[in-house]
Amino acid sequence: MGTSPQGRLQSLDIFRGATIASMVLVNNPGSSPAYAQLEHAAWHGWTFTDTVFPFFLWIVGVAMTLSTAKRMERGEERLQLLRHTFQRAVIIFLLGFLLSPLPNIDWSTIRIPGVLQRIAVCYLIAGVVFLYTKVRGQVIWLVGVNALYWMLMTLYPVPGCGAGSLTVDCNFARYVDSLALSGHMWRATKVWDLEGIASTLPAISTVLFGILAGHLLQHCREHAARLKWLFAGGVALLAVAHVMALWMPFNKNIWTTSYAFLMAGLAMLLFGAWYWLADVRGLGRWFRFFEIFGTNAILMFVLSGALAKFAARGGLHKWWYDNVCLAVAQPINASVVYALSNVLVLWVVAWALWKRRWFVRF
Repeated sequence: MGTSPQGRLQSLDIFRGATIASMVLVNNPGSSPAYAQLEHAAWHGWTFTDTVFPFFLWIVGVAMTLSTAKRMERGEERLQLLRHTFQRAVIIFLLGFLLSPLPNIDWSTIRIPGVLQRIAVCYLIAGVVFLYTKVRGQVIWLVGVNALYWMLMTLYPVPGCGAGSLTVDCNFARYVDSLALSGHMWRATKVWDLEGIASTLPAISTVLFGILAGHLLQHCREHAARLKWLFAGGVALLAVAHVMALWMPFNKNIWTTSYAFLMAGLAMLLFGAWYWLADVRGLGRWFRFFEIFGTNAILMFVLSGALAKFAARGGLHKWWYDNVCLAVAQPINASVVYALSNVLVLWVVAWALWKRRWFVRF
C-alpha cells in the first residue's frame, strides 16, 4: 500500500471505459418503459444515468493534467499546447454539431448545443485556465464559475418568473436559451436545452474538479496518500453538495452547483475504488472489457450516436427489438437487452481497434 506507483494509471482508463459503456447503455434503450436508474431524473434529483456525463468531464480534467505534464517534460511550449487544445475542441464540437441532425439535416432547425459540443467548450475553457494559472488560480476559477451561476440562477429577475425560480418552466438557464438558441435546441423540449449556454458554466467546473484531482495524483506519489486524499476529498465534496442542496437542489438538466459538487465527489470516490482495485491490488486485467472501451472513448460515443440514428432510420432497431429482444425478455428487460446489444457491438469495434493499436485522437 505504501509503494510508489509508476507509469500509466490503468484505473483511469478503466473508469473512462466504464463511463463510455454506461453512456452507450443509457442512450440506447430498446423502448420505454425502462428502469428508473437507466433514465434521467425528470427534473430535480438524480439517477445512475445522471452520473455518466459529469464523470466523463471529470475524467477529461484528470487526463488533461497528467498528459500535459508529460508533454511539458518533452519540451513542448505552452503556445503549442494551447493550439492543440483549441484544435481538438473545434474538431469535437464539429463532430457533435454534424452528428446531431443525422440522417436528415435541416439547417433551419439544427441543434447547436449537445453532449460533444459541451465537452468541447468545457475542455477548451478549462484547458486555457489550466495552461495559464497555477492550482490557486484554478480553484478561484472553479469557485468563481459556480458562484456566478448561483447568483444568476437565484438573483436575476427573469421576465415573467422573477428571481430564484428553479422550475422547469421558469429559470434563468431556460431564459438564456430562449434568447440565444430559439429554434436550435433539443427536439424533446424545443424551449430549453439540456446542454444550454448558462448551465455550461458549472459544467466547466466539473473539468476543473478533475484537473485538481490530477494535481493531487501528481503531488502524492504513494498509493496510500493518493487513496487517503481521493476518499477524503470525495467525502468532503459530498458534504458540501448536500449543504448546497438545501437551497439549490441536485439537477442535471440545469447542472446546478450542488449537482456539480455532488458529481465531483462521487467521481473521486469511484475513481479511488478503481485505483485501489487496478493500480494497488493489481486486478486491472479483470476489467479489460472497460479498459478497451476507454482507448477510443470519443470515437465510441460518436459511433454509438450514428448507429442509433441509422438503425432507427433503416428499421433495424424495430426488427431487432421486436424479433430478438422481446423473444427473450419481458418489455422492460427487453429494453435493457437491446441497450446491452449496442454496448457489445461497439465493444467488438473497440476491441478490433485495440488489437491493432489504432487509437483515434480527435
